[in-house]
Amino acid sequence: MNLGKAFTYPFEDKAWTTKVGLGIVITLVPILNFATAGYLIEIMRRLLRGDPEPLPDWTDLGRKFMDGLMVFLAGLVYFLPVLIVLSVPAGLMLIPAVLAGNTNTQNIGQILSTAGGVALACLGCLAILYGVALSIIFPCAYLQYARQGRFGTFFQLQEFFALIGKDAGAFFTAWGIYLATSIGATLVAGAVGGLFGLIPCVGQLVAFVIGLGVGLYVALVFAHLFGQFGLAVSRQAPTA
Repeated sequence: MNLGKAFTYPFEDKAWTTKVGLGIVITLVPILNFATAGYLIEIMRRLLRGDPEPLPDWTDLGRKFMDGLMVFLAGLVYFLPVLIVLSVPAGLMLIPAVLAGNTNTQNIGQILSTAGGVALACLGCLAILYGVALSIIFPCAYLQYARQGRFGTFFQLQEFFALIGKDAGAFFTAWGIYLATSIGATLVAGAVGGLFGLIPCVGQLVAFVIGLGVGLYVALVFAHLFGQFGLAVSRQAPTA
């Protein structure tokens, strides 16, 4: 795997300014921005078939939108249990406000609120661990969908573990680089955006666009890192 290539390949495309610029514009548009995730799927597809120009243009927007919609729906399925579980203690914390007018039940409401706060803190820690697990699962889910194009492939957990097992070192290297890039890019974008944000109106708009551009760049790095991984393990000779 050429890890450095994941950071430079967007700029090697002669039309990268147009492609990335359109990507930022599309990301700005609600609903249509599902196509951004579909764009990442297309990058992975190109890498998996050895295409020398992995940065696609924005033609066939309908297919990219549908691929992105599938990604969104799969993410919703994965995150829905967390939202449901966290909503229960969060609801308990709202009880004192509901019972504020009744002095006889205020103490009960306060007890339930405290219990909800403790439960929310504990479940929040579990939610963080779940999020880390999803950050490992999602690259495999993207790859499987890029290969097969079926919604059900987002949930083939056994195949995900088998895919990682083919070269766990390469996978977790790509995973670690992606996480570090995400954190670093967020800090840099926040600092730069904060400076521009001091300028009324125009500066705040520039800061917002910078944030979108950085987010899109990190997503492009993600697609290339794991697209490379998928190509590398697919070329491995099967073991007897």
